[in-house]
Amino acid sequence: MTLWVTFRMPENNMRFSTRAIHAGQPPEPLTGAVNVPIFLSTTFAQASPGKSKGFVYGRTGNPTRAVLERTIAELEGGKAGLAFSSGLGALVTLVESIGSRQRIVAIDDVYGGTWRLLDHHHRKFGVDVEFVDMTRIDSIRAALARARTDLVYLESPTNPLLRVVDIRAISRLSHAAGAHVAVDNTFATPALQRPLELGADIVLHSTTKYLGGHSDVLGGALAFRDPRLARRFAWLQNTVGAVPSPFDSFLILRGIHTLGIRMRAHEASARAVAEVLERSSKVRATYYPGLASHPQHRIARRQMSGFGGMVSFELANAGAAGRFARALRIFTLAESLGGVESLADHPASMTHASVPPEIRRARGVRDGLIRLSCGIEDPADLADDVGRALRRV
Repeated sequence: MTLWVTFRMPENNMRFSTRAIHAGQPPEPLTGAVNVPIFLSTTFAQASPGKSKGFVYGRTGNPTRAVLERTIAELEGGKAGLAFSSGLGALVTLVESIGSRQRIVAIDDVYGGTWRLLDHHHRKFGVDVEFVDMTRIDSIRAALARARTDLVYLESPTNPLLRVVDIRAISRLSHAAGAHVAVDNTFATPALQRPLELGADIVLHSTTKYLGGHSDVLGGALAFRDPRLARRFAWLQNTVGAVPSPFDSFLILRGIHTLGIRMRAHEASARAVAEVLERSSKVRATYYPGLASHPQHRIARRQMSGFGGMVSFELANAGAAGRFARALRIFTLAESLGGVESLADHPASMTHASVPPEIRRARGVRDGLIRLSCGIEDPADLADDVGRALRRV
């Protein structure tokens, strides 16, 4: 595309917060606008049939969206990126890429909407989906040996139990078996983890969350290590049509500018909250990769530069989840995560309600589980809020 975004990229040795502001986003050359303009046009003039300036129709491509796609690819260490109208829009396109009667090996601890979509494709289109515990390398090795696999799909850290998996080891095993690897990097963001640099082929984001960062825009994205794979997905993006508006693209770009500094603040909040939870006798288990007690803490330290803003925990009294949520003053009981404000979620009745109860419970999503998205309020206030709510249960 003959757009200014193909020029003047920041040096690779620049630190993340600098890259978040400048990657893929030089000033617009016609006016010198420092912020990316919102190009609202749905169609673009052609000099002659088939001769355009890189854009022909808004679903196929838009200049504001192109900047967002390039920016996300740059920050993930990829060669190309594609933006979508939601995280599930990105996931639908990913699953569409393998077609019917193919095979996916997926991590068993996934977002409820992801489970629902994979289960739907299994029942309607004959996609063979096997869920495995990828914290155990032997499990993924055995799953790959059982049958030819087209896609290995994982989250790390996972939603909602904050499990961490060895992306490099899983990528190596999957590639040896002829499968592509896709990693949902929504919780960590490229500020803390870059799966493409660890061997993954595709990174998925719900840009609604940390990349947007302000709970005011829906979006999704895919980033690719191989531009040839990206071109195949660009055809699907245009065909499926789940693309973000120019204004949504602008809002996500605006959020990305502060991603580095926000993730540091989110982590400070999460650590303060996790320490309160870990000390409480009313908490059965605390899940936060930054705690030395976390089962995969060493893996997290090796492949992440920070531990993020998400904390989950299970109350000793499973029936007290409602009382805990109602006692919170700063945390708001609401779905979603990654905004500047702190949110509390009860996965069993909210984000993971679409997963059958027997499957939820078998995977550790029980009635006493609470997931906290720790915002950028003062960490001491958030710790006090959680401590106060615990005293009420």
